Amino acid sequence: MFNPSTFGSGGSGFGGFGTTAATPATANPMKDFEVVNPPDDSIQCMEFSPASIPQDFLVAGSWDNNVRCWEVQRDGKTVGKAQQQMGGPVMDVAWHDDGSKVFMASADKTVQCWDLGSNQKMQVAAHEAPVKTVHWIKAPTYSCIMTGSWDKTLKFWDTRQATPIMTITLPERCYCADVEYPMAVVGTANRNLIVYQLENQPSEYKQIESPLKYQHRCVSIFKDKKGTGSPAGFALGSVEGRVAIQYIAAASPRDNFTFKCHRSNGTTNGFQDIYAVNAIKFHPAHGTLSTVGSDGRFSFWDKDARTKLKNSEAMEQPISCCAFNHNGQIFAYGVSYDWSKGHEFFNPQKKNFIFLRPCYDELKPRSR
Repeated sequence: MFNPSTFGSGGSGFGGFGTTAATPATANPMKDFEVVNPPDDSIQCMEFSPASIPQDFLVAGSWDNNVRCWEVQRDGKTVGKAQQQMGGPVMDVAWHDDGSKVFMASADKTVQCWDLGSNQKMQVAAHEAPVKTVHWIKAPTYSCIMTGSWDKTLKFWDTRQATPIMTITLPERCYCADVEYPMAVVGTANRNLIVYQLENQPSEYKQIESPLKYQHRCVSIFKDKKGTGSPAGFALGSVEGRVAIQYIAAASPRDNFTFKCHRSNGTTNGFQDIYAVNAIKFHPAHGTLSTVGSDGRFSFWDKDARTKLKNSEAMEQPISCCAFNHNGQIFAYGVSYDWSKGHEFFNPQKKNFIFLRPCYDELKPRSR
């Protein structure tokens, strides 16, 4: 059983392995656990292993074309286990529900399946442009992967076949997607939002007018509060430091709202600095959420109380992605340049980091 107290919520165990001696305090202002041997280039995506296996494994894909896998031990130490290379930057990763395989979507226009037991990979999907998203779908009557691409298609693949079992044309390039059976939501260029139902076979459920005025960056489905575990809506993040909470069938129009985040507190010469929301993830136990941004901060939120639970100190670089482990004890976040300020702000001297934080208590909802 994972014990957060041994995972280093301060106390005597911290520091010996949380941060390496070479890491300055300014690079790890939250004093979180540092993952060994992080990627050499910007960290695009990360995902923890599913609840079906006893250990916690973390995989991360980056712009150095590699996907790395670490085991996260109960004392917070990480052990590098394996690595696979793609033919281009890795845009997304997804675990098979049995924890034996990882799907890797790449700018090389393919998706590969990495069998962790044999450390072999094989191609299971292809598009005519970079593949931006990949998700594993486990339905009662079928299992497949869903891939979204800049070729303006959404494809569903039985990984044993060379051709997709279904192709859906999107109105524009796929920028972000999420799956929580029986629902999928896809955000594209030109601020299109499409919700799909996945029962029996995938089909379009409804198109939603975007509640945000700027480019979609990330989307994450949340479940209802009744405890049925059914998907109820989604959070959508944009490049303009704003998140929208959108219900699929809102009981009242007031249930849908947007909030500002990842913006500078003060103003410089009368202007406020506004940063992109790079990732949104919902806590698997509490239903609260995390956002990470180009401002180098992570924030925890309670959407039902409409309040911020925590705001981190600023890292030296943007936070490009994040993930919770399956039981919500660990929050992982990747610190690396996201090119939001262009090439002139790229500093090759700045190292990339993945940090792990015990987070279960910090994400408990406000008592209401």
